Amino acid sequence: MKVELFIPCFVDQLFPDTAFNTVKVLEKAGCTVAYNPGQTCCGQPAFNAGFWDEAKTIGSKFLNDFSEESVIVAPSASCTGMVKNYYNDLFTNTAVHNKCRAIQGNIFELSDFLVNVIEFDYFGAELDGRAVYHDSCAALRECKIKAEPRQLLSKVLGLELVDMAQGETCCGFGGTFAVKFDAISSAMAQQKVENAMAAEADYIISTDASCLMHLQSYIDKNGIPIKTMHLADVLAHGWGNV
Repeated sequence: MKVELFIPCFVDQLFPDTAFNTVKVLEKAGCTVAYNPGQTCCGQPAFNAGFWDEAKTIGSKFLNDFSEESVIVAPSASCTGMVKNYYNDLFTNTAVHNKCRAIQGNIFELSDFLVNVIEFDYFGAELDGRAVYHDSCAALRECKIKAEPRQLLSKVLGLELVDMAQGETCCGFGGTFAVKFDAISSAMAQQKVENAMAAEADYIISTDASCLMHLQSYIDKNGIPIKTMHLADVLAHGWGNV
């Protein structure tokens, strides 16, 4: 299957290895990956901050950057959720209404695409240790993704996936929430990391780089012996991916 790759701002600017690993995973699953280097943002930061006109401008560029006939895959449930759900507020009953609806139906978060669209879940990945999976708000509540990442992680050799308390609770990032309410945001990160430590986890794994950045910042600041990893980085790791 040919897919178009959407790499969100967070991944492009801060976690480029995750972008390359997403390509690696998709190609191993038998996909031909196309990437438009002119792509930028989905408009979520502006939208969440209340700047809807600006978000619409950025969203219009997104709609022009991708084809309504292509399957689009992104290593971010947050950005996928923005397009699938909140583009309704920006583009319903506009000149691009039909193209928007087509793209909304064709964009998928990585784990959702792998498990539910092409039904491919084994990558020869290997990661020794014990891990918890963090359900990002966007993945769980906007994209209805829960079982898919866990299915993929269950096939990783050497990895023991365990549950943690309050696994579905927000990590505290929430975009501008972390800036406006930094004390609350930090306390939520602390709770999430403490729950992972209580589960004796070596890793916290998720689909969203923004959540992982937030948690890793708290981990680094406090010298805690645990590491965050994006799902794509886990699937591209190990003997089967050399």
